[in-house]
This record gives sequence, structure tokens and C-alpha cells, in this order.
Amino acid sequence: MRQSSNGGGTDQRRHARTRHYLMCEPTFFDVSYSINPWMDPSRPTSTERGLTQWKALHDLLADLGHTVELVEPVAGLPDMVYSANGATVVGGRALVARFRYEQRVDESTAYLDWFRVRGWEARQAEYVNEGEGDFLYTGDVVLAGSGFRSEPKARDEIQEFFGKPVLGLELVDERYYHLDTAIAVLDDNEIMYNPEAFSPQSRALLAERFPDALLADASDAAVFGLNAVSDGLHVVIPQQAERLPDQLRERGFVPIGIDMTELLKGGGGAKCCTLELRAGH
Repeated sequence: MRQSSNGGGTDQRRHARTRHYLMCEPTFFDVSYSINPWMDPSRPTSTERGLTQWKALHDLLADLGHTVELVEPVAGLPDMVYSANGATVVGGRALVARFRYEQRVDESTAYLDWFRVRGWEARQAEYVNEGEGDFLYTGDVVLAGSGFRSEPKARDEIQEFFGKPVLGLELVDERYYHLDTAIAVLDDNEIMYNPEAFSPQSRALLAERFPDALLADASDAAVFGLNAVSDGLHVVIPQQAERLPDQLRERGFVPIGIDMTELLKGGGGAKCCTLELRAGH
């Protein structure tokens, strides 16, 4: 089927590419501490509901034809469900996270063990680096977020480890404490983002590098509409996003809404729960 492009007046075919993901079942999901503005320990949390929402995402990705592997959850690490934070994986190499907050530090060991047991080339980052939470690969450049979690020094480490150019971006709104809450990679060199989450200098860099990017409005950003998972055709987004579905359809994508509201209580959505394992390029 021929689908409309990004408004340039020509038709364009979108193709889903089979992906390889790592997820972690939220067996021990809870909000017992607060390390981001979304976490409120006084607010009731349902582990059962979190499990149901997570399974819906897991099954959706599998039904779309993607490979989904699991890392074993660890008691006492309720945020392990946000597997995207566990590492950055490009070209068969994994740079495992070094978390900023002590509540998450032990997650690194679990992820490092997972990769090494399966024969991946992996090591832990030297600087504070929260994996795909702050480092998003576009197929051409690694977008590197800092301001709340990952250290600016981690950019050089990422560039050296993967041998890929890095574009540093500064986050300025604490609600969007990780880059993957403010930007989603839709396809190679194609993104959507929330300009209000970035410093003026970073907005200018994004506008120059991605002049045709899809810009999300504040209301869709506020429901984690940009914490999305894309295979180049299908884009999994929160069902609460109102404008993004039409914006994505106009560009030839197929948006799929999903409810992640329980896991959002911990500050994560579909992308936070999905670490992409890139074996090639």
C-alpha cells in the first residue's frame, strides 16, 4: 500500500524492519521512592496492573514480528522494568549503564551479566550513563541527552566506544529527565520531539539537523507521547496522545495506541520498557 509522506508532495513507502528487543517483566514493580517528578510514593501503585500493561506491550511487539528477549527481574529493583535504561547497543556491542541514583545502581550488574552470558561484547560505562534513556541511535548519529541524568562526559565515551558521531542535547524540563521522554526515533534520520524540553541551543541543533522532524505539542508530550517505539512503520504510543496519531498518519506511519499509565507512575512508557539490541551496523 502506498502511503503519504511527510508533506513534501510525493508518495513514500514505509517499511517495518524486524527488530530485536530486550524487556524485563515488572514482577517487583512499585513506587517506593522518588527519583523523578513522575514518582510519588504516596500514590497507590498496582503491580498487577503494571504487569498487565507490560504484557500488552510485549505481546504487541511479538505480534508485529519482532524478537523479544527477557532479562530476569531482581527483587528490590522495581525500576528494572525500564530496560531501555540498562544499556546502549549498536553494532553488536553493548555499553551498559552506570546509574546516577543508588536505588538503580545494582541494575547494571544484571544487564552486564545478561549480555556477557550470551556472548555480546559488553562493558559498563565509566561515566554516569543511563543507556537508551539518554542515548538514541538514528542510524547516522547518536543523540546524547544530558541535564538531569547522564553526564556530558558520557558523550565522548559513547563516541569512542561505538565509533559513531554524537550530537549533544541539553534537557531543561525536569519532567523530561531522559532524552527518550522528549525525542523518539521514527526511522533512520527521522525523529519526533518536544522542543520545549530542550535548551535554546539544543533546539537550534535539532532544527538544523532534522528540519523535517515531527514536532509534538505540549499536551501529547505530557502523556509521554514521545516515549514511543517505532519499527519504521508501526509507532507504539500512549493511547492518551491526541494529536500525534494524525500527525504520524500524515507521514505514512501506522500509530498504535497502548495504555501504559500504571508504569508511567514510575516515570516510564513504551520506549522505557524496550531496549533495542542492534546486532548490525
